[in-house]
Amino acid sequence: MDRKIIIIGVAGGSGSGKTTFARRLKERLGEGRCCILAQDSYYIDQSSRFDYDGGSVNFDHPSALDFDLMGQHLSDLKQGQTIQVPHYDFKTHQRTKETSPMAPKPVVVVDGILVLSQPQVRCHFDEAVFLSIPEETRYAHRLRRDVQERGRTPEGVRNQFFGQVKPMHDQFVEPSSEHANHLITNYTIFDTVLAEVAQIAERV
Repeated sequence: MDRKIIIIGVAGGSGSGKTTFARRLKERLGEGRCCILAQDSYYIDQSSRFDYDGGSVNFDHPSALDFDLMGQHLSDLKQGQTIQVPHYDFKTHQRTKETSPMAPKPVVVVDGILVLSQPQVRCHFDEAVFLSIPEETRYAHRLRRDVQERGRTPEGVRNQFFGQVKPMHDQFVEPSSEHANHLITNYTIFDTVLAEVAQIAERV
C-alpha cells in the first residue's frame, strides 16, 4: 500500500446527528475519496428475541454488536483490502446472508453510537468526532426516525428510549466522548467542526 488511508470515527447518542455529519463529510470530500462504514451493519442476529417493539433486546448495549468483526474490517481497509459488509434488516432483526463489498478509499468514516467506546474499533481512528447533544433533541429525532423508517409505535419507541437507550447512553456512549478530539456540543458549531475535519481529510 503506497497511499495513506485515514479513518474518522463519528460517535454520539442516538438521534444526535452523527449520521448527518458523516454524510455531509462524504459529500464534501466526494464519492471517489470517501466511504462510510455504519455500526448498524454489525448487529448480531436478534430475530429469535425481538417482539416488534424491542422488548428484551437491548440494541444499545455493546454486546448487541459484532465489534470484533468491525475492528478486523477497519484493519483490512487500512491495509488496502476490500471488505464484505454484513447486512442487518431492522424490520425482521436478522443478519441476512447478503453482504456488500466495500473497497478502501482515502477517507473511511465510521458512524455509530458506540464506536468510540470499543478499543478494538477505536484504535484504528486517526480522528474522532463526538456529538454531545441534549437528550430531548436526541429523543425527538429518534422518535421520528423509528416511527417513519422502522415501523415502530411511538409508545414502543418511548419505552425503549427511556428503558434502554438512555441508560446505555449514560453508561457507555457519553463517557466515550473523552476519546474524541472534535466535540460538538450544539448545532451552532456543527458546520465549523465539519469544516475542520474535512480540511484534515483533504490533506490525504
